[in-house]
Amino acid sequence: MKSCDAPAPDASRLTVDTAALVANWRRFARAGSGAACGAAVKADGYGLGARRIAAALVAAGCRDLFVAHWHEVAALGPLPEGVRVAVLHGVMPGDMAKALAAPAVPVLVTAAQVQAWKATGRACDIMVDTGLNRLGIGMAEARSGLLDGLDIDTLHSHLACSETPDNPANEAQRIAFTDLAAAIPARRRALANSAGITLGPGWHFDLTRPGIGLYGGGASPDAAPLAAVAGIAARIIQLRDVPAGASIGYGATYTAATPLRVAVVALGYADGYARSLSNRGRALVAGVACPVVGRVSMDLTIIDVSAAPDLAEGDWLSMDFDLGATAAASGRSEYELLTGLGARYARVYT
Repeated sequence: MKSCDAPAPDASRLTVDTAALVANWRRFARAGSGAACGAAVKADGYGLGARRIAAALVAAGCRDLFVAHWHEVAALGPLPEGVRVAVLHGVMPGDMAKALAAPAVPVLVTAAQVQAWKATGRACDIMVDTGLNRLGIGMAEARSGLLDGLDIDTLHSHLACSETPDNPANEAQRIAFTDLAAAIPARRRALANSAGITLGPGWHFDLTRPGIGLYGGGASPDAAPLAAVAGIAARIIQLRDVPAGASIGYGATYTAATPLRVAVVALGYADGYARSLSNRGRALVAGVACPVVGRVSMDLTIIDVSAAPDLAEGDWLSMDFDLGATAAASGRSEYELLTGLGARYARVYT
């Protein structure tokens, strides 16, 4: 079944395979040693539409969702009873009224947030810093009595080096978190992100928080590749013949060594198709690779379609958006590629 949110259906398309998303979530859930499996849906569902992403995951059985900011809670829309939303940045100055009114709980990350929240008498989550040195209450602070009197549902920490399994920081953080969790009363403990789940049962605790893996990026929790969730396609505005020796695009960064047939498509860096994919990206036509030639511009990209002679103006070209390969080609992370997708796509959910 397909549905479409279409600001510009005649220019570019972003397809979101919700069945693939759910399949990935179930694989991480199975790998979690019996821990509950949540889902990070922050940054508009990693650029793919938080409301649709959350709905698909909740329908599959996910009961813990994570966002970064309070305004992202409302963007999820109404959720069934029993689905819990946690706001990872806690309660910043000016947020208290929104936090008290929202159907969500804060993940408190500073001593000031803890002190302010104590007065509410409400449940919360806590983030402790066990070595990432980003957000979180320090281990000494956490043991100081600061957290006394809080109704803590989930005690969280976050791994710094989970994407490099052999890094000794992973074991050091696991030990530190285990020791700290034994001293702090909380209903649940959570340490592992997507890559953390792949480290093994010692990192799973009571709840896992997969993110990029749900969307097809990063390491798989089992031997099989993750399912691709996002695809992008662009419409051919013009086909043109370029003679040998002619340059293509801004800056003349590509010169045709032989005569070429090129397609100018309605896709550019304003759509999140990275400028660094200039002369590196490619489209796929019936399995045939058609390379990007010349510089990606704001609204347009030029593709060498000499190997696909049956194309016509108005046809759609599917861009190769394999996250790992595209990240390597562009020099951008898989996270950047997804969250940088622009608002001009017609979004098609299957």
